[in-house]
Amino acid sequence: MPKFSSLSALQTALRAGTTSVRAVVQYYLSQIEKQQALNAYVEVWADEALAQADALDFRLRQKESPGKLFGAVVSLKDNICYAGHQVTAASKILEGFTSLYSATAVERILAEDAIIIGRTNCDQFGMGSSNENSVYGPVRNAAAPDRVPGGSSGGAAVSVQADTCLVAMGSDTGGSIRQPAAFCGLWGFKPSYGCISRHGLIAYGSSFDQIGFLANNPEDIARFLEVCAGPDAYDSTSAEFRVRSTEYREGSCRIAWIPEVFEHPGMDAGVRVVLQNYLEKLRVAGHLLTPVELPKMGSGTLLDYLVPTYYVLTTAEASSNLARYDGVRYGYRASGAKNLEETYRLTRTEGFSDEVKRRILLGTFVLSSGYYDAYYQKAQQVRRLIQEQTLAILQNHDFLLMPVSPTVAWPIGEKSDNPVAMYLADIFTVQANLAGVPALALPAGAHPENGLPVGVQFMAGLGGDGKLLGAF
Repeated sequence: MPKFSSLSALQTALRAGTTSVRAVVQYYLSQIEKQQALNAYVEVWADEALAQADALDFRLRQKESPGKLFGAVVSLKDNICYAGHQVTAASKILEGFTSLYSATAVERILAEDAIIIGRTNCDQFGMGSSNENSVYGPVRNAAAPDRVPGGSSGGAAVSVQADTCLVAMGSDTGGSIRQPAAFCGLWGFKPSYGCISRHGLIAYGSSFDQIGFLANNPEDIARFLEVCAGPDAYDSTSAEFRVRSTEYREGSCRIAWIPEVFEHPGMDAGVRVVLQNYLEKLRVAGHLLTPVELPKMGSGTLLDYLVPTYYVLTTAEASSNLARYDGVRYGYRASGAKNLEETYRLTRTEGFSDEVKRRILLGTFVLSSGYYDAYYQKAQQVRRLIQEQTLAILQNHDFLLMPVSPTVAWPIGEKSDNPVAMYLADIFTVQANLAGVPALALPAGAHPENGLPVGVQFMAGLGGDGKLLGAF
């Protein structure tokens, strides 16, 4: 159990004087020290966090009105920029790079008196489902250190799971917040596309990426979302979303679920039992559960096209976004190159991991002359169908209930040599990113055989972020 159960409880204690912000930060720093073997953090800003705590304690003693997030200690995924601090996206190619500016989301939480304690490990450039693909080595799941925490925000998830911070800021391209949340027994939230500015988030797939949060409860996530949401002049894809942390829904919800998904052949039997028990729990609570069929698409259903569509489009966007890392302007540069072309080739060969190179090559292929129409353009058309069909389901229901992962956290190294098996772990999470809708992962129970956490997720319609966070 976390020492501080929620931000509201912590702020009540701070106002009553029963604890101090310095004591809170010191507690989390001691937890980080104890949990070093989990490899969740790549850098800890202890002195800076304590200085911020002392300044906040002084203001509280002076009876000044603090910000909405005062006392909240936050970890930052290593692909989100923070001015004057290193950010590497867990890659060698950004080795030693210090950001000149802060992400808009970072600026907004700091303005409301949150304290950032350090940056967390992740899959390189957000590419992975296990947090094994990092120049800093794999992150270990606090519930079972021989197993993965999920990815790519695995370090962010473990930072909350191991009680080293109150809330973690991560990013979600195809489930990178929700899958680690499920594997670590947490709440994880991906907002509607455009809800939070992507300015300062190192890009992987620009039309998929979203900054989001992991926490021990939905109320804390809602508080952070309320602060961070809204348009930003630095991000033309950001939009006006009115998110209120008090947007709670009373009474029963209309929840759609898909029997075909729950009977998927790749679903672990124990995970299926937990999910079926969760369905029954929702029925007993008075929610209206409606089974829906997935629309037919070609020779299969929507489910068959989710992963292929996602990987064609995200690798295409990655091949473009990662072209800027060439060793000329910043970050790592290979030595011994005789000319410019060799500088590019050696720098990118040495600086990128195998998984990143694999996705760049895939993306370059699907965008190449002769294959663009067959792959990229077709995938864009299928994405539109997926979005339309997802929104059609949500038009008649408050939420769509889905599993997060077909399995629990697997042992470290089990899928490292099988990228296709790793990609298929995203089968239930990529839909929300393809459709741009908000999605919330939450704990559903423990696996009946090994006791590991199992998660479920709910999706809502575009802009339904507050309703989703207030419903459960």
